[in-house]
Amino acid sequence: MFPNLNHPMKIAIIGTGLTGLSAAYNLSKSGHNVTLFDGASNIGGLASGFKEHSWDWYLERFYHHWFASDQHVLDLAKELNCEEKIIFNRPSTMMYYHDQFYPLDSPLTALKFPGLGWGINKVRFGLTTAYLKSTKNWRNLENVSAANWMKTWAGLEVYQTMWEPLLKAKFGKHFNSIPMSWLWARIHSRTTQLGTFHGGFQMFLNLLANRVKQQGATIKMNEKIKNITVSPDSQLTLYTNVSKTTFDKCIATCSPKQLLQIAPPFSTNYSDRLHNQKSLGAIVAILSLKHPLTKHYWFNLPSTANFPFLALVEHTNFVSKSHFNNEHIIYCGEYLETDHINFTISDEELLNKYLPALNRFNKNFSKQWINKSWVFRTPYAQPIPSMQSSHNTIDLQTPIENLFLASMSQIYPWDRGTNFAIELGQKAASIILE
Repeated sequence: MFPNLNHPMKIAIIGTGLTGLSAAYNLSKSGHNVTLFDGASNIGGLASGFKEHSWDWYLERFYHHWFASDQHVLDLAKELNCEEKIIFNRPSTMMYYHDQFYPLDSPLTALKFPGLGWGINKVRFGLTTAYLKSTKNWRNLENVSAANWMKTWAGLEVYQTMWEPLLKAKFGKHFNSIPMSWLWARIHSRTTQLGTFHGGFQMFLNLLANRVKQQGATIKMNEKIKNITVSPDSQLTLYTNVSKTTFDKCIATCSPKQLLQIAPPFSTNYSDRLHNQKSLGAIVAILSLKHPLTKHYWFNLPSTANFPFLALVEHTNFVSKSHFNNEHIIYCGEYLETDHINFTISDEELLNKYLPALNRFNKNFSKQWINKSWVFRTPYAQPIPSMQSSHNTIDLQTPIENLFLASMSQIYPWDRGTNFAIELGQKAASIILE
């Protein structure tokens, strides 16, 4: 069972999202005894899904899609012999400008977009975008803010029309200090082709979890880590709501602040570094409708347009409504500081704030269209990068010898996403296997 291993390690992994599952996959494949813990009742973390009785596909709680450039996803799917179940399509993306929606998902639609005018602005937009797509030297871009770089090279008008509203919508009050390296990563790596998995991402997670268990790993759900202690010989004991177990190694895939709450005391300097890792929470409202709201898939909503959410996604304009009992599925989502009132008000109150905006997409919309609604909230969803983040990124190895941290705050310059969650889990596993 343990080829080429005289002493297999006993390894704990906190979290069953794609980071934790990917780490568990590599470690259990190498013959180690792996146990995953999760306080939730379902695997998957932020990528997890749910399914109504009348649906034959899962629906993600927090919206995800893949890009054609997501190589870590593609490679893992190939290892799991399920690459044929990845579905790529090219749905339409819309941009709000002066009380109208315009397509903005290709060089041609960019040329036609009225917000860029008809002269030098379009040229500067095209040249800067082409440069960011082609260059790999992102380190030279982390010394300047996205705001200042775009003002300089794309021009003030292009910046104010295209980039500033999106940065504000994404990062709120932090928009002016986001490094250009972060925006480079989004432009450089993303494709117009978007991907999903047959049956929903939960099906992919289930396949990965089943493979992990086949390799000998144990997955314990509804077990929340309360505390971690370290012995004189550097072994780690994990205390949950129901058990106490000692391990040789532990990978925590939680947020930096969550690690502070459960780990043994760190030095003041390291604790401060963890505490200072800034991030935003996320709120998503999902609606099942009797009628289609729009003909399009993704709507970027600049903060200046005064929508109560950052983006609207009509999922069933990407995935067939037949998988959801012919219901039309829309997402309304936003990133917010965790002390925002939207985290404390009731689901009904939140929907009352969101729903009036839907008439701006379809004047005929009414509450009677709604079959059912769901609201999901999470306090840790979007890391906020700072200038020169490569010098401040937290190492996967913590100061406690056998304790590792693998969180979304450590994937800089890349933006949050399942592809980089997989890569991060693989990196954590490789450090342990060295």
